[in-house]
Amino acid sequence: MFTINLIFILILAIRFYSLSISIRNEKALLAKGAVQYGKTNSMLLSAAHILFYLCAIGEANYRNIELDALSLSGLFILCFAILMLFWVIASLKEIWTVKIYILPQHKINRSFLFKYFRHPNYFLNIIPELIGLSLFCQAKYTAMIGLPIYLLILTVRIKQEEKAMAPLFRQP
Repeated sequence: MFTINLIFILILAIRFYSLSISIRNEKALLAKGAVQYGKTNSMLLSAAHILFYLCAIGEANYRNIELDALSLSGLFILCFAILMLFWVIASLKEIWTVKIYILPQHKINRSFLFKYFRHPNYFLNIIPELIGLSLFCQAKYTAMIGLPIYLLILTVRIKQEEKAMAPLFRQP
């Protein structure tokens, strides 16, 4: 159980680091006149993400799980998700945040990642992250209850992002 908790803390530290990037970028975007969309949904997503993490590690500790093949497969998926997170951050640079912000002169990212994957932060990072965390912690109840709830909130988020960005796709 010690190994599971130690790795979980490391993953959490990485997520906190990414959050610090988001906060720094958010301040700069606001200073440049960016407008936030879907504020309530962003708060719900943040709460759901935190709750998912707490429930997963809580379930792991309650069941006193050990690092085994299932946990290692989850860790592999988590590592993939973290790599994708930092690829998205590197691609979006100063406009990447955990919230939806649109700048007055916002430009669409047309790099490889965004050209071939719609919403890579959600489909290559967030969803694999939650699946990987569930497997890593062997948190079947967290997955069965938490994933559908999270996916509902995420679906709303994607629709809000699509709506906020629609005018940008019509620009030359």
